[in-house]
Amino acid sequence: MSLDTMVTDTELVDDRARAPRNKVLGWLSTNAAWVLGLDALIVIAFTMMSPGHVFWSAGNLQALALGGTQALILAMALAMMLGAGQFDLSIGANLVLCSVVAARVIQAMAGAPDAQGNFSSSTSAFVVGFVAAIVTGIVFGLVNGVIIAHLHVNSLIATLGTLGIGTGLAFIIGRGGDIGGLPNGLQAHFTSQLVLGVPAPAVVGLALMVLVWATLTFTVFGTNTLAIGSSRTAAARAGIRVQRQIVYLAMFAGFCAALAAFIDISRYASTAINGHNQDGLAALTAVVIGGTLLEGGKVDVIGALFGTVLAVVLLNGLIIIDVPPYYQLVATGAVLVLAVAVDQLRAGRRARG
Repeated sequence: MSLDTMVTDTELVDDRARAPRNKVLGWLSTNAAWVLGLDALIVIAFTMMSPGHVFWSAGNLQALALGGTQALILAMALAMMLGAGQFDLSIGANLVLCSVVAARVIQAMAGAPDAQGNFSSSTSAFVVGFVAAIVTGIVFGLVNGVIIAHLHVNSLIATLGTLGIGTGLAFIIGRGGDIGGLPNGLQAHFTSQLVLGVPAPAVVGLALMVLVWATLTFTVFGTNTLAIGSSRTAAARAGIRVQRQIVYLAMFAGFCAALAAFIDISRYASTAINGHNQDGLAALTAVVIGGTLLEGGKVDVIGALFGTVLAVVLLNGLIIIDVPPYYQLVATGAVLVLAVAVDQLRAGRRARG
């Protein structure tokens, strides 16, 4: 065989090796695909088990979309943090703190209602309350970022500590309980509004998801985030300002917590200090089971969406079929363990491959 023939044969083999893989088959092998399939199976199961198939009713689906909005927003925050190999266990406490601060500001500015129950300054109170929530969330995130990046405290330990601090501050500001009796204008003009049949807050959550996807896909900030998660040392050597990037990511997580907090009080016209103990766990479950790596370097935004749907549908379905709340905690914890186990199996395969 001549040298030319050998070269030609080698080039043919190389071309075949470089041939693009079928994108559909490739996607079907991802976590996002099998989580979507699991979502479909759970929806079918709960629809069949619910009285009168109420699970599949338009009202319940809208309630699912509304209830899943906060979980999706928190999942996007944790996806960005995990992309850089960092955790934020305090995000639920941050949400609670932001909601209490916003409620206090709204209550103070709106004043007392008139005889008809109307508040004269509700619009300006909502605007200032929203700003107060956003500032609180970002400052809380900034503190997390400084502790992690500049004091070199492991993010798991750092945010576990600030989780307790945030919860304690929420109780202090709330004077030991929830703040109720807020103007219900946001319920009428925001929470209850539909955009093409979808609750307005859910549209906000989906818009944030698109923003996160675009950031990770097309921007230098997103590339730097994933580079830090892949190898923090290599990222620093490449000139990426790792500490500043981590602080920005923590501040973004704080912003997301504040956004979720304002949606929360707009739904109920009240705070729910004890109602978000599992939010961080649910968001982490959604992100990891959707395909985002715990060790960093890879984020699957669509998988996080499907993972959020799984968590929300699971809890909603268990409530509809009248399963006690403590079984709901068992189910959420079991799904998280499964997600982490799958993540570790994938990590082992990457190490061997």
